[in-house]
Amino acid sequence: MRHHPDHHQGTCVRHHHRRHNRMWGPPGPPPFGPRGRRAARGDVRAAVLLLLAEEPRNGYALMQDIEERSEGVWRPSPGSIYPALAQLEDEGLVEATKEGSGRVFALTDTGREHVEARREDLGEPWKAVSGGRPKEAGELRDLLMQLGAAAMQVVSAGNAEQRQRAVELLTETRRGLYRILAEDDPGDE
Repeated sequence: MRHHPDHHQGTCVRHHHRRHNRMWGPPGPPPFGPRGRRAARGDVRAAVLLLLAEEPRNGYALMQDIEERSEGVWRPSPGSIYPALAQLEDEGLVEATKEGSGRVFALTDTGREHVEARREDLGEPWKAVSGGRPKEAGELRDLLMQLGAAAMQVVSAGNAEQRQRAVELLTETRRGLYRILAEDDPGDE
């Protein structure tokens, strides 16, 4: 029996393919921003601290402001914002006050001192996460997600003729995208 080179002395070394939180493509940074990868916990924490240093906000406003500052590339979820806020509250850096039906978060005195002492280290997480990607990258990502959902609806609910028309439409759309890239750049003239 021939042994695989990674089987040594009775042990098996398994090859694990690097998991990608992406639909396609080689290893490397995702083409469409954090929906392709999750922002690091430190990025969320830094963003929350920096925004609260400007003014108190509720969780929804924090999510909107991060999205706006990253030009739509980073859209943190409630599942990342609220745990970060809870942790910051536990550390005494943030306090919440009841306002209407929700809560508004503000830095404590300790939180303000923390931000000022580490402002340079906190940087601008929305820029770091966006990776310099243009705003249109987020728009294209969202459209691709919607397109994929629509295509799956055609697969599951459409008849054979509708599925074939969808294949033809998507094939022509792909060709059209490549035609856009093949056009002369007006800035080159």
